[in-house]
Amino acid sequence: MLWLVVAALAVRQMAVVLRQPPGERLTDLETWIGENGVLHVNGSLYDTDRFTGTPFAGLVLKPLTRTAEQSLGVAWTFGSLLLVAALGVVAARALPGPVARRTALLAAPVAISLLMLSLPVRNAFHLGQVSILPVLLVLVGLFVVRGERRAGALIGVAAALQPTVLLFALLLWLTGRRRCALTAAAAFAASTALAWAAMPHDSWTYWVHHVAGAGLGDQADSLANQSLHGALLRLGLAGPPEIALFLALAAAVCVLGLRRAVRYARDGQLLLAVAVTGCVAVAVSPTAWQHQLLWVLLAVVGRVGRSASDRLVWPVLVVLVTTLPGTMLLPNIGAVFPVRDNVLLIAALGAACAAPFLPRTSPYWQRPVPTAYARPVPARWSRVPLLPFWRRVLSRPNLLLELLLIRVVYSAYAHVRLAATAGRATAERHGRQIHSVEQWLHIDVEHRINHAVAGVGRLRDFFDYYYSTFHFVVPLAILAVLYVRRPADYRWARSTLGFATLLALVGFWLYPLAPPRLMPGLGFIDTVHGAQDFTKPDYGALTAVTNQYAAMPSLHFGWSLWCGVIIVLLAPRVWMKALGALHPLLTVSAIVATANHWVLDAVGGAAVVALGFLIAYVLAGPRRLWVPPETPEGRAARVPAPATAPEADGETVAGKS
Repeated sequence: MLWLVVAALAVRQMAVVLRQPPGERLTDLETWIGENGVLHVNGSLYDTDRFTGTPFAGLVLKPLTRTAEQSLGVAWTFGSLLLVAALGVVAARALPGPVARRTALLAAPVAISLLMLSLPVRNAFHLGQVSILPVLLVLVGLFVVRGERRAGALIGVAAALQPTVLLFALLLWLTGRRRCALTAAAAFAASTALAWAAMPHDSWTYWVHHVAGAGLGDQADSLANQSLHGALLRLGLAGPPEIALFLALAAAVCVLGLRRAVRYARDGQLLLAVAVTGCVAVAVSPTAWQHQLLWVLLAVVGRVGRSASDRLVWPVLVVLVTTLPGTMLLPNIGAVFPVRDNVLLIAALGAACAAPFLPRTSPYWQRPVPTAYARPVPARWSRVPLLPFWRRVLSRPNLLLELLLIRVVYSAYAHVRLAATAGRATAERHGRQIHSVEQWLHIDVEHRINHAVAGVGRLRDFFDYYYSTFHFVVPLAILAVLYVRRPADYRWARSTLGFATLLALVGFWLYPLAPPRLMPGLGFIDTVHGAQDFTKPDYGALTAVTNQYAAMPSLHFGWSLWCGVIIVLLAPRVWMKALGALHPLLTVSAIVATANHWVLDAVGGAAVVALGFLIAYVLAGPRRLWVPPETPEGRAARVPAPATAPEADGETVAGKS
C-alpha cells in the first residue's frame, strides 16, 4: 500500500509539472537551456543573473541544450523522480542499526513519500533545479560505493555543484577518513579547475566578483534565502557590521555543528551526522534557496527524548516544517513574523546545534520510558472501542507539538472552508430552501429577532461583541484548562472537537448556504459587518478572507455547544456548570440576532457535535477510565472524591497524573 502511495505521488508530481503552460514550468531550467536560454548565449553565464549555479554546473548542463525540448518535458521530470526514489532508498538503507524488520520494510516507501511531499523537492521540480543531485552524490559516496577514492570523488563532484558541500570533506577528515577527505578536496579542485579552463571569465565572475555566487539570483534578503545571511538582512542589518556578524555566527555554527556531527558519526549514526553537516551547510551558506534545504528533512532520523510519548515530537516537527509553508505553521501575528519567515533556518540550526539527539549507547535508545496508559471502563456495546489500540494516555502531550498541530489543523480547516463554495446563486438558492423549511415548521423567527435587537443599541453591541469574540476565546480557554488540570480528558475533548469540525467541513463543501444577512429581498440587518450592496456581484467583500457561505452547519453554535457539554461534564462546581450551559444559549441568540445564521444552522451544528462525541465513543470507548487498585494511581484513586464532583475514580487519577 505504501508503494502504491509512492506511485500515486510520482504520477501526481509529473502531472502537476506537465500540466503547467511551457512558460510556467521548469522556469529556471528553461531559462538556462531553453531556446533562448543562458547556455545558448555566447557571452557570460552571469550577465543577466538568471543562472545561479557554479561554472562547473553550467559546463555539465551545456550539453542538454541540444535536447532542450525533451529535457524540459517528460524526460527531465521522470529523471528527477528517479533521483528522488534513489535518494529515498539510499537513506532508508543508511538508517542506524539495529533496525526492526517492520522498519526495514516501511523505511524506503515512507522516505520517498516524505521526499516528494517536501518543499525542497517540490520547489526543485517546479523550477527544474539540480539540487537533488548533490545530496544523492553525498549519500551514495558515503553509504553505497566501496573505496575511499570513489566516495571522495563523488563528494568532490557534489561540492563542485554546490560549494558548501565541501564541509563534508572536513567531516571525513575529523572522523579519520583522511584519504577520502583529500580525494574529495582534489575532485572539487579538479572539477573547478576544469570549469575555470573552459570558462575563465565566468569562473572569475562566480568565485571572485560574486564571492562564490553570493550575489546571484534573487535578492539575498528575500524569504526564499533561508541562511543566516538572509535572516540578518531581513532583520535590518546591512554593510560591514552584518558581514562581520554573519562570519562570526557562521564560524560558531561550523565548530559546534561539526563537533556534533563527528560525535554522531563515531556513535554509528552516520546518516544523522550527514544531516547535521548538511544543516550546517544550509546555515552558513551566503544563499540557501528553498530547493537546497533537503538536508533538513534528513535530520528526521535523529532520536530525541527519553520517554516514548516524546519520541515523535522531533520527527513530526521536522516533517511539518519541511512540507508546509510557514504561514500554516504560525499565525498571522506580527510578533511571530521573525520565526515564521525563518522557520526552515531555525529547524536547520536546531538540528545542527541544539537538538539533543540520543547516542546509541543510551539506555533509552531502544527502550524509552514507557507511556502511562489507563484502560477504559467496559463499554455498553461489544464492538466498542472499535480501535482497541487507541488507549488513553494519562500524561499531557508535548505542548510544542500540540500547539503546532492545532495550528496546522486550523489552517487546513480555513483553507478548505474558503475553497468550499459553489457561488452566490447556489448559496442563495439553498438559503431560500432553508427559509421555506423554517416557514413550514413555524420557526422562522430570525427576522423578528434581528430587527428587535438592531433597534436596541446596547443589546445589539453586546451580541455583536459576543458573536465576534467568544467563538474562539472560550474553546481555547477550555482546552488550555484541560491541558493543565486534566490531561487525559484534554485528549478526549480535543478529539471530539476535531471530529465535529471535520464533519462541519463536509457540510460546508456539500451544501454552501447564504446566511440571512446575505439574502437579498428578505430585509435582514447585518449588525456586525454593516450594510451590503446587493447590486454588486462581489458584494460579499469578506469572501476574500473567509467563506461567507459556510453557514450550514453553524460552528459558532457547534463549538459553543461543545464548550457547554465539556463544562457540564467536567466542571467541579455547580455555578461553573451553569455558566457552561448558558454559553450555547447566548451564542444561538447572537447568531440569530446578528442575522449570521438560520435556526436550522444551529440544529446542524448540534448534529455535528453529537456525531463528534459519538465517533470518539465508538473509536476509543467511554470517557471514564479504570486504573488497577494495586498501582500508585489506583491507591490515589481510592481517596474519596469531593461531593460536588461524583465522577469515576479513574477520572480523578487522569486529571492529576
